[in-house]
Amino acid sequence: MSNHSSPPAARRWLGLAVIAAAQFMVIMDTSIIGVALPQMQADLGFSQENLSWVFNAYVVAFGGLLLLGGKLSDLFGARRIFTIGWVTLIAGSAAAGMASDVGVELAGRAVQGAGAALIAPSALTMLMMLFGGNPRELTKAFALYGAAAPAGGTAGVFFGGLITEYASWPWVFYINIPIALIILAVTPALMPTGGLASRSRIDLLGAVTVTGGLAALVYAIVQAPEVGWGSARTWLVLAGAVVLLAGFVALQAVRREPLVRLGIFRVPNLGAANLAQLLLGAAWIPMWFFLNLYLQQVLGYTAFPSGAALLPMTVLIMIGMVVLAPRAIGRFGPKNMTVAGLLLLAAGMAWLSFVRPDGSFVTDVLPASLVAALGMSLAFIPTLGTAISSARPEEGGLASGIVNTSYQIGSAIGLAAMTAIAAAYGADRIGDPAALTDGFSAAFLGAAVVALVGAGASALLFRKTEGSEAVPEPADGVTVDRTV
Repeated sequence: MSNHSSPPAARRWLGLAVIAAAQFMVIMDTSIIGVALPQMQADLGFSQENLSWVFNAYVVAFGGLLLLGGKLSDLFGARRIFTIGWVTLIAGSAAAGMASDVGVELAGRAVQGAGAALIAPSALTMLMMLFGGNPRELTKAFALYGAAAPAGGTAGVFFGGLITEYASWPWVFYINIPIALIILAVTPALMPTGGLASRSRIDLLGAVTVTGGLAALVYAIVQAPEVGWGSARTWLVLAGAVVLLAGFVALQAVRREPLVRLGIFRVPNLGAANLAQLLLGAAWIPMWFFLNLYLQQVLGYTAFPSGAALLPMTVLIMIGMVVLAPRAIGRFGPKNMTVAGLLLLAAGMAWLSFVRPDGSFVTDVLPASLVAALGMSLAFIPTLGTAISSARPEEGGLASGIVNTSYQIGSAIGLAAMTAIAAAYGADRIGDPAALTDGFSAAFLGAAVVALVGAGASALLFRKTEGSEAVPEPADGVTVDRTV
């Protein structure tokens, strides 16, 4: 690709605001429906067993299609795929909001997930196109982008409670539409264009096998706590996922134009950064999920105060990502910051495991959650930046799809595993604060172990870079098209 002069700084940062809004929306859509589920169950006729699929339909489509979304971004241009993703999200949101039965609701949620799978990797690709030529600016851009994720998760809980209490559940979906229309309106003026990143053909068979394999893996994981980890159904689906994913790897090894160039994983630190993101998601999402349950089911908070109680943690994450992490990475390097952040996250969650049935927010939740939040903010930025920046610029969409997939799959695995642990220790005994607390405590401790494993793996696998490096430089001889 040709190298063009960078767009004006003001336009680049406005473009970043749009990209951060995309990350905010994608994450918000995973959390905003939680408070609305009881009303949706009553209106649409969901059974208790099927209700979780309002969440899972989104996650399965999102996690299963991310790699394809990243490759499409490389093939057809990030801005084009970004735009198609928003149109898809609007369609899914409208269908989910207008649904009058279970099937339409789940289809709408799956379409929303498909749209998010196009938006997320293309947004990261455009971030690299805008800021990839300046490592200092790139680290700041990653920080602002990363801060949008926890903000979106907390905003989802907060707005979900507000909308459900003062409007009606369809509006948790309709709220996406005006925001998406605004983003579509400003995208042509702010987002980088460039030509097609590649003229190669789409590996359709590879796309089908990896999408089917990832979707089957996520499906098996999210269903396992409900049907049982020892059930034949769980293991048959897992076996199918393994067969499909193994077939995908075999295909990529022999294809002339593969969906995923396997050699990308030989890039220094890319594999280590993706493993760290997977374990970070596997630790962080269960902590956030069970902390919300502890506030509501044990401390007796209603939905709106529960969302508000998470705001201090969110504010600290945003400060950590925007202010602390870029400076710390520049001084200590990505490896040291990743290890330190995961260790802090593990410490905060181990502290949370001491929650009490008769506890309080100020004593049992706030201090430990702030330690965990600080750890998350310090580990997220260096791992994300390393995972994206280590790849060739023309494979930015693929690298974005891989890192998003790593985090989403890790989140699904971690949440399913910690749900099973929590249930084994009493978290399924609704109405019994002592049993619930024991279950939540076990989940917090399990998530702490995951974060500790992540710290150890990062210490062993990351190649240490110079302390002044925010993120790795692009490969020699490759330029980035940053035209707007």
